[in-house]
Amino acid sequence: MDVRRSKVRLSRALGVALTPKAARLMEHRPTRPGQHGRARTKDSDYKMRLLEKQRLRAQYNIGEAQLRRALKQAVRRPGKTGETLVSDLETRLDAIVLRAGFAPTIYQARQAITHGHIRVDDHKVDKPAYRLRPGQVVEVRKRSKDKVPFVIAATGAYAAEHPPYVRVDQEALRAELVRPPTRPEIPVICNEQLVVEYYAR
Repeated sequence: MDVRRSKVRLSRALGVALTPKAARLMEHRPTRPGQHGRARTKDSDYKMRLLEKQRLRAQYNIGEAQLRRALKQAVRRPGKTGETLVSDLETRLDAIVLRAGFAPTIYQARQAITHGHIRVDDHKVDKPAYRLRPGQVVEVRKRSKDKVPFVIAATGAYAAEHPPYVRVDQEALRAELVRPPTRPEIPVICNEQLVVEYYAR
């Protein structure tokens, strides 16, 4: 993803709040950015599919190549391709760190991982795209728990509630993926079928 672009403008363009700040501002300015943001225009089928693809990419902060690879893997698996795709993306380490409330945004979750603050099964993992398996435990490194962002995270300030596929000990900054997530449980705003159709064109 292009980290140089304003997250608020990107959120307004996609219609999805990517950060807490964007969520606050979008309550007052829900329209798309730019002088024509309020104009009512009929989107083409292509634009609708492109928008859903961009929404999915933005919410997981992944690049085009990463999404294409994930889709190729989802096509080979049983079940609906779109739901399998989103379920697979949800098992990424940065997504689980976010859902567990260890970081307020996917961007900070990614940064915490790449900076070596996160351990999986007591081993350092610095790849945000690492896929977790049921039973694996994610924990903030002991030496990092005294850092201000994680002290705040331990109070539960970053997560009002946790999805049912993640068991979290908030004070200990420890989480476990108990089972594969199902699409209705995943808090991602996206019509995944349109994403599949976009790549199938």
